[in-house]
Amino acid sequence: MAKTFSFSISASDGVARTGVIHTKRGEIRTPAFMPVGTAATVKAMTPDSVRATGADILLGNTYHLMLRPGAERMARLGGLHKFMNWDRPILTDSGGFQVMSLNDLRKLTEKGVTFKSHIDGSTHHLTPERSIEIQKLLGSDIVMCFDECTPYPAPLDEVAKSMRMSMRWAERSRDAFGDRPDHALFGIQQGSTIKDLRAESADALTKIGFDGYAIGGLAVGEGQTAMFDVLDYAPGQLPSDKPRYLMGVGKPDDIVGAVMRGVDMFDCVLPSRSGRTGQALTRFGAVNIKNARHADDPRPLDADCTCPACSNYSRAYLHHVFKAQEIISSMLLTWHNLHYYQELMAGLRAAIAKGELATFNAEFHATRAEGDIEPL
Repeated sequence: MAKTFSFSISASDGVARTGVIHTKRGEIRTPAFMPVGTAATVKAMTPDSVRATGADILLGNTYHLMLRPGAERMARLGGLHKFMNWDRPILTDSGGFQVMSLNDLRKLTEKGVTFKSHIDGSTHHLTPERSIEIQKLLGSDIVMCFDECTPYPAPLDEVAKSMRMSMRWAERSRDAFGDRPDHALFGIQQGSTIKDLRAESADALTKIGFDGYAIGGLAVGEGQTAMFDVLDYAPGQLPSDKPRYLMGVGKPDDIVGAVMRGVDMFDCVLPSRSGRTGQALTRFGAVNIKNARHADDPRPLDADCTCPACSNYSRAYLHHVFKAQEIISSMLLTWHNLHYYQELMAGLRAAIAKGELATFNAEFHATRAEGDIEPL
């Protein structure tokens, strides 16, 4: 059966690309930002409102969904798409990052990871095979191979050991995934900030063969300068005809810089988490709506933004409902933030198509520098 998943590049500007990922559930325009739906929901948003921001794809979390409500239950209920009422593509992470973050609650071996649930303390086992099985049960359109997210910083020998185990796990993930024409499997490059280890990882993944490739092990405390240093070479180590996904990134300036270095896909909890904590992310920078100076301000967050928060409400109102702990505060600010992110991605796609990415980048940074918005 012919593969329904494919990636086409329509234009490039330097190493940046714009194109389309084709899936059985619809097209994903790249560069793409994926809102995070950790527990089968993008917090404070309905699926229709997420789609209205311009999102083509969501991210689901294997670790959280396997613990609650459970992968087998999800399958009996028709899969993740039906369960959460989202008929567009879904990418699920492998659970590796969350499990690795448990520290003393986990035990790592070549076979996989044994860990205790953060919810009730129950013991669970996650292997490459089980991670893939869970993602199949969820019905993910894009499945991620199981890996170990190497902590930063770490000694060179530990980085190498971790990366090589992840490559062995990648091969097991590939075997467990099998032949699924309507679905895709992405490999994950590791190697921390070590160029030679990143190259070794990329070579191993390419030999195994994946539908797309992620750059893992970044945005884990190394800082933007070190991250960009890695992104100056890491995307180019991966196949140019496949999507490149930078996991867990990030802030708007992280995304712009990564796109300029050849990255196609992103995810981050920042826009929704910031919305719940009273931070609106705008083209000028961040607005801390909790600050008293907004209490009498009749202006919108951004006069040029067309989201419901900016079109219908003042900063004074948003300040009031946040201080009153009204649920609508999280709804409106999250909607605004996700709208801003999707507008940013649309702007990047258009700039690449026109060959004007350098101008877009200069204007992006100039606008933020000239803004009168207080920092986060």
